[in-house]
Amino acid sequence: MKKILTCLLVLTLSSCSDLLEEVPQDTLVTSIFFRTQSDALAGMNAVYGRLNKNMYNRIFYLYTDEFTDDGAAGIGVNNANIRAIDNFTHTPVNDRIDLAWQEHYDGVNRANEVITKVPLIAMDTQLRDRIVGEAKFIRALLYFNLVRLFGPVPLVLTPTASAEGIDVEQASVEAVYTQILKDLTEAEAVLPLTYSGGDVGRASKGAAKGLLAKVYLTRQQWSLAAQKCKEIIDSKTYELWDDYAKVFQVGTENQKEVLFSVQFASGVSNGNSMMVLSMPRGKVPGLTGNEADVPTDDLVAAYEAGDRRKEVTIRNSLAVGSQTYTFTNCFFKYYDPATFGNSADSGVNYPILRYSDVLLMYAEALNEQTGPTPEAYALVNQVRQRARNGKTGILPDLTGLTKETLRTAILKERRVEMAFEGQRWFDLIRTGTMIATMKAHGKTNVQPYHVLLPIPQREMDTNKKLKQNTGY
Repeated sequence: MKKILTCLLVLTLSSCSDLLEEVPQDTLVTSIFFRTQSDALAGMNAVYGRLNKNMYNRIFYLYTDEFTDDGAAGIGVNNANIRAIDNFTHTPVNDRIDLAWQEHYDGVNRANEVITKVPLIAMDTQLRDRIVGEAKFIRALLYFNLVRLFGPVPLVLTPTASAEGIDVEQASVEAVYTQILKDLTEAEAVLPLTYSGGDVGRASKGAAKGLLAKVYLTRQQWSLAAQKCKEIIDSKTYELWDDYAKVFQVGTENQKEVLFSVQFASGVSNGNSMMVLSMPRGKVPGLTGNEADVPTDDLVAAYEAGDRRKEVTIRNSLAVGSQTYTFTNCFFKYYDPATFGNSADSGVNYPILRYSDVLLMYAEALNEQTGPTPEAYALVNQVRQRARNGKTGILPDLTGLTKETLRTAILKERRVEMAFEGQRWFDLIRTGTMIATMKAHGKTNVQPYHVLLPIPQREMDTNKKLKQNTGY
């Protein structure tokens, strides 16, 4: 039922009276808030609320999927800034890049409010610790995105109270990662293993462990990454669905396979609008689609014959009643049949961490340490076996590979398993294959400095302590 989103709407409505009170115009925080346990919960819901607005509702995957060999700007894209990103001609003056920076730092500020103010509230101590742990998890997630997208960034750990004194120097990449690991370790210690009822969807202990594993993998700390993945597996909390499609269906998406996802719900102004931008334009009567963000032929060809994941992720036909309509390949992973006439209101969540990701991270970490092992093969093959969807003679188990060829096989498996889930760009950067991959894909403008986005020019003009990334 995704009550967490309903709570966010209640927060928005209940805080309207506070907004009517006169306060200094440059004040960005609410001094009259964070007094009660209810305030603490509402404040945390506002942190989650930042995720399902622009950030993970198209903006994020512009850089992490459409930037790559998986996605392209389709016929519905008229924004020159998006075309520039797609063609590697983007500059610091780009509204999409500017928005990514703003959205992340607004989320950081909301998390900082909770982390700073909730400990001062007289309330149930276990709940208080949990809420602060949730906020630390989200702050770590946001800084993990920022440091991977922009490199050295300002490390702001207290609420920004006014428009004055906001000039902050960029912290080193190492300092940002140190804070990320601190936040995640502290969150892991206090977050519950599971939730029930309306709390399902909040950050859990497994989510913290999973993000720790991904951070360690990014930092090439293979042993620590493997350790965290093993802890998740040994917890017996998660397992793969028999059918890949269940990960992306409203009735089952918050269940056994997902460690953490951005919550969406249709009918309450919190729908996933990615689909309206991705589905066919004017080719299926009654279906709203703009065909702006589309899969590449290269991604389509990456799926092996019979792979169930392809038909869940990409379609070129749709049955409506007794009629089947055909169209050029379109991205369909977050399609919600219940919102056929309003694709901008899909109720399908956006996964940040899934169990299959953990299995593949574990396999990669083991392979990087010792080369192919029976355990590493078993982990990858578990993901491939699910993709068969009960069929035989397809997607054979991997075996007989070298360390290098297994590394390549795992990267490909991650690509088809998690297409359009914000993983591809970071996987290419992490494995040092971005330049070669994008050049092979025909993106001749790509340069080594494109591993990072430019610091938005608006931020450079506002904060004179910022230094632009090399190449921009």
